[in-house]
Amino acid sequence: MLSFEGGHPNVTHRATGDIPARELRVAFEELGPTFIKLGQLLSTRADLLPAEYRSELSKLQDAAPAAPFDAIRETVDSELPGGVAGAFAEFDPAPLAVGSVGEAHAAVLHDGTRVVVKVRRPGVVELIEQDLEIIGNLAARASRRSAVAATFDVIGLAHEFGSELRGQLDYVREACNAERFAANFAGADGVHIPRVFWELTSSRVITLERLDGAKITDLNALQAAGVDRGELARSAALTMGEMVFVHGFFHGDPHPGNFFVEANGRLGIIDFGIVGSLQDDLRAKVQRILLALDRRDPDRLAAALIAVQERTGGVDREALRDDLASSIIGYVGSEASDVSLGGLIRALLDVVRRQRLRIPRDLSLLLRTVLLEEGIVAGLDPEFQLISVLGPYARRHMLSGVSGPALSDRLQEAGVDLAEMVTDLPGHVRSALRVLDDGGFDVHLRASELEPLMARAERLGNRIALSILAAAAIDAATRRQAWGRGRMARRGGAGRR
Repeated sequence: MLSFEGGHPNVTHRATGDIPARELRVAFEELGPTFIKLGQLLSTRADLLPAEYRSELSKLQDAAPAAPFDAIRETVDSELPGGVAGAFAEFDPAPLAVGSVGEAHAAVLHDGTRVVVKVRRPGVVELIEQDLEIIGNLAARASRRSAVAATFDVIGLAHEFGSELRGQLDYVREACNAERFAANFAGADGVHIPRVFWELTSSRVITLERLDGAKITDLNALQAAGVDRGELARSAALTMGEMVFVHGFFHGDPHPGNFFVEANGRLGIIDFGIVGSLQDDLRAKVQRILLALDRRDPDRLAAALIAVQERTGGVDREALRDDLASSIIGYVGSEASDVSLGGLIRALLDVVRRQRLRIPRDLSLLLRTVLLEEGIVAGLDPEFQLISVLGPYARRHMLSGVSGPALSDRLQEAGVDLAEMVTDLPGHVRSALRVLDDGGFDVHLRASELEPLMARAERLGNRIALSILAAAAIDAATRRQAWGRGRMARRGGAGRR
């Protein structure tokens, strides 16, 4: 049985770190579709696994033997009005693609429209629910026996994985994702999202417009079509920037098979089962991380990671800052055009894992997406640097609420600092109030911890305002502690009476 303490079906008492990465991948393959999906999820989590394990698990293919066509026909007949014959003029029994959850078939509607029909595999829900129960039990066992597993909240990870996988079983959810992308890019001539045919869609079947074109990695086909690969790389990067920084909703599985280049040069995108969503607060924190990477600034990067991480308990800021500094020192002083964003992100994620930080699922998914996207654009144009598009994109959208286009570069830098401070403040206030509610706190200040904040205040020319804010906070804390002591004293007096 597979566990967090023994990763091969025949080995139950070896530490996961002792299991060769390839052996772990083979174990997941042998255990079936749920564990293949689990391995794929773990391959995206650099905060949990080292690079060699992530690389090996990323090789897991979401594939399976084709189901008997009679079973596929039975599903379609039970889900769609009129069944296969009533809904489609043509339906190819041989699948275009087969995955562990479903398979896709080419079809033609009665009006001649070419479509793709995805059908959920018979019996897959029951199998996955059994496996998810096993994974939940293993997570609970690991959390009891391993402090490291408890630190990383493996029970929470198991629940997160189960929720994500159940979402992929529901094709109505995927259809809604596709329509949301279509609405977001409704005015973009360079992006094509397939139409959803709702009358031929259910939780077990989804019917989508079929897109034609060359795979984005088929360089020979692109050259034959006269596509400007440099312009295509820039278009793909800008599309990603729009998803992340404008819409806050991005494609979470940008492997080459999900991107097509149509004859007119338009970028076609398919497969919306895995998506990421960034609410305003997390989006602002992602912008800060990207800007800190762009500047190769370990102090800003440490502050941004502390703001975003989910681990309970304190973080050693100095150790984090030093680890970041040593990891990105090779990039310091380099021009943006010479920097691999993927290299910076890999270095960052190695630090996250070493420092045992816990980052949100959507941020982890986004960083994986950036790595995949950089590989795609680098294949199109080796000279193109993704950070040259995403860095300024993040800066523009972070500054949009604090400065206008006429401000000088220096004022914009100050605006970034101010935006970061404003983003941090509500979280700090909530944390302080929680501590006060629990009975107050002792204040221990070290000069090294104040240096980043004071440096930022100097850049803003706001030392006076900061002093007033600090004095007000201390006064409020003192008053609240006094109020709390008075309330306890009154309770004690009442008890004596």
